[in-house]
Amino acid sequence: MEISEILSRHGFSFKKGLGQNFITDTGLLAAVVRDAGVRKEDCVVEIGTGAGTLTRVISANASEVKSFDVDESLKPVLAETLAGLRNVEMFFKDVLRTHDSEIERITGGKPFKVVANIPYYITTPLIMRFLESGLKVTSMTLMVQEEVAARLSALPGSADYGAITVAVNLRGDVRVTRKVPRGVFRPVPKVDSAVVRIDVYEKYPAPDVKAASLLARAAFQMRRKTLVNNIGALSGYNKEQAAEALEKMGLDLRIRGETLSAEEFVRLAKILSEPKG
Repeated sequence: MEISEILSRHGFSFKKGLGQNFITDTGLLAAVVRDAGVRKEDCVVEIGTGAGTLTRVISANASEVKSFDVDESLKPVLAETLAGLRNVEMFFKDVLRTHDSEIERITGGKPFKVVANIPYYITTPLIMRFLESGLKVTSMTLMVQEEVAARLSALPGSADYGAITVAVNLRGDVRVTRKVPRGVFRPVPKVDSAVVRIDVYEKYPAPDVKAASLLARAAFQMRRKTLVNNIGALSGYNKEQAAEALEKMGLDLRIRGETLSAEEFVRLAKILSEPKG
């Protein structure tokens, strides 16, 4: 199946505003699906159907595929590339604006895996959309910019470590499964990419995750300031409370937020919420 010929025949033109970069390398497509751990019993939600190349490979390995794309000009292309795939259902919807209840209806309320070659500008909103939902997502395997992969998998204290790193690690485990050179995409983007897999599970109780997330956002709001100052200015707690909590944890009062792990943010949140007296 020659994708470029099909796209040309249907008069399709890439839309820069939608961040469209399609993959045609069959070896890479198969590798992404392997990285996602897709099995015959799985329901998979795909974000960004594109020309359907990844969709076809997912379909061959999964029980059912629910694929989302916002570009309705792809309809005639997908009618051809996905022809005969009875376990694939297409939805021309913006998944970021689709209510949880609608996605739950689409997936039949079953646990599901997210697999996506997504437009890079929606990477963080998409990750948080699923992580903060009540949906039964068990993992997300995403093609992202290489620098975003570095941020998602960064270690505390490193330059790439940030609020999104903490947010992901509060809700699961993340790892980079492979680097992807820009030349495998059409059109060729300006950056290299990487595949990341986030395994989602209840790592900490929901109230602890919510409280730790708020602290992490405050901690990274002004990176040059100490954690005590950021907490005192932005989290609803004062500097004295923040200093007392850090002392209880045995931490230096001069530390900055980027040195704390997700687990330490949970501990800090618990100490700050303890009743006084």
